Amino acid sequence: MTATLRIGVIMGSVREGRLCDRVTAWVVRTLQGENGIQLRVIDPRTALPAVENGSGKSTKALKQLLAGMDGFIVVTPEYNHSFPAALKQLIDSAYDEWQTRPVGFVSYGAMSGGIRAVEQLRQVFAELHAVTLRDGVALTDIWSRFDDLGELIEPGRTDAALRRMVSRLRWWAMATRDARSVEPYDQVG
Repeated sequence: MTATLRIGVIMGSVREGRLCDRVTAWVVRTLQGENGIQLRVIDPRTALPAVENGSGKSTKALKQLLAGMDGFIVVTPEYNHSFPAALKQLIDSAYDEWQTRPVGFVSYGAMSGGIRAVEQLRQVFAELHAVTLRDGVALTDIWSRFDDLGELIEPGRTDAALRRMVSRLRWWAMATRDARSVEPYDQVG
């Protein structure tokens, strides 16, 4: 199958003045024009369903959006050695829609670069039958990584890490999309 892959770029923060805007903009700019990939930013500020019983209008809209994706890149900060509550709410608002989708991570923070948040997210996505990628991007000392115009300072190795992760995300997205077309995952086992 050679159809364009639809990749959701999920923003992990809803805080006022969040750095997630800069990091997500860098991801999108860097991947703009990647052959065969169509990016869709999913911002919890606008995509989070109201607290519902799982069948409300906003939950259905989020589930439909997620179901239309072939894979995901989660852009997450690390808050208090974990990931933000808004990201958890977004993830928990769906179940089947995550299954068999690959998930890559771009994390950021202080000394750890957000890797503790990612380690916890791997456990969450494993429970949802998603495929998390080993390769990712961890931006340490985030406050000094971008200039006043929102451009990444010294992007060389960081851009390369993002492109390597996305090449693996592409492989998994094609493989799992093809597998779902042969046999729906909910019919396995």
